Amino acid sequence: MMENQEQQEFYPMPRIGDQAPDFTAMTTKGQIKFSDYAKDKWVVLFSHPADFTPVCTTEMSGFATRKKEFDELNTELVGLSIDSIHAHLGWVSNVKEKTGVYFDFPIIADLDMSVSKKYGMLQPNEAETAAVRAVFFIDPSKKIRLIMYYPLNVGRNMDEILRALKALQVSDSHKVALPLDWTPGQQVIVPPPKTLEEMEARNKETGIDRIDFYLSKKDLKL
Repeated sequence: MMENQEQQEFYPMPRIGDQAPDFTAMTTKGQIKFSDYAKDKWVVLFSHPADFTPVCTTEMSGFATRKKEFDELNTELVGLSIDSIHAHLGWVSNVKEKTGVYFDFPIIADLDMSVSKKYGMLQPNEAETAAVRAVFFIDPSKKIRLIMYYPLNVGRNMDEILRALKALQVSDSHKVALPLDWTPGQQVIVPPPKTLEEMEARNKETGIDRIDFYLSKKDLKL
């Protein structure tokens, strides 16, 4: 057992707060250098196991049909699998022909698995020849802000991906925290006081739904 584990090759996984690993790769939209890509925009970078597979087709179609929502959030989509650029192009064409859905965002052809390795998308105990369903939320400074990983046989939830993206952007813009199940329009959490003086000021503050000094909420006009 130990010998098998030692023989497996494990790849480092970026963490929340890390700078997104840089790479240059060929995509269905041409070659990109990630550090120069989508300046002043958020990026949702996501991997899928393989082209021409059922779950991946539903997921990529989900990203494509809701791309306008990502555009409105100043966010670029970038897909990835370890298939060739020719397989990507064939799959994009096939799905458009069969369903009318067009994958109008770059899909990285990661045949040498170099990008997948940098982002910890290859997890040998799940699969050695396919990337798991990873999602990286990357802010305009190219810092990783949120990471999701799903196994090969479970599709992602597009509503949650968009909710999480909105939550990150609202938290950044208004310096607030977001409670369980938060969606736009619901109350947000204001930072708790850090000194006695701030606690006294919080007790006198208006427009705050104060549950206790450490937990206060307010309405936020977006």
